Amino acid sequence: MRRRQPAFAIPVAPSAPAPRRVLGIDPGSVRTGWGVVDRDGNRARGVAAGVIRVKDSAPLGERLHAIHRGICEVLEEHKPDAVALEDIFFARYAQAALVLGHARGVALLAATQAGLSVSTYPPAVVKRAVVGSGRAEKTQVAQLVAALLGMRELPGLDATDALAIAITHINVSRLGI
Repeated sequence: MRRRQPAFAIPVAPSAPAPRRVLGIDPGSVRTGWGVVDRDGNRARGVAAGVIRVKDSAPLGERLHAIHRGICEVLEEHKPDAVALEDIFFARYAQAALVLGHARGVALLAATQAGLSVSTYPPAVVKRAVVGSGRAEKTQVAQLVAALLGMRELPGLDATDALAIAITHINVSRLGI
């Protein structure tokens, strides 16, 4: 019997080992959240998380350069095996979606330059994987991420979103779906 692949994930080759360390990225043109999660058997452990902040008054090119540089620094410091990125979601404002796409593009570029595989997940899938509901609020996601990773303090909503993306990727890779 042939297993059907879900529409939300890039298929993982059966021979590919599940990543041990994943960098999750929640791209934004002013705040880009990042979170590193290790897989330890069937458990996830938070390693580090943060937010790359840029001035919203800076020209777009400068903001994108700063985001790229920040992600490259995180990649160099934490040396993940894979990168998971939030997919673009439907945006009411075309200009905002376009700018978000640029930020997402520099994150993809940084990961690809580092020779890492990149998987993408829609926000609703990440919320469903962590909270159980695709319509969960950011604060619900943050609280459950903190509980799953045994965190005493929340690193901020953009960073906890990135951790949720990394957790989703670890679970999808581990299950081979």
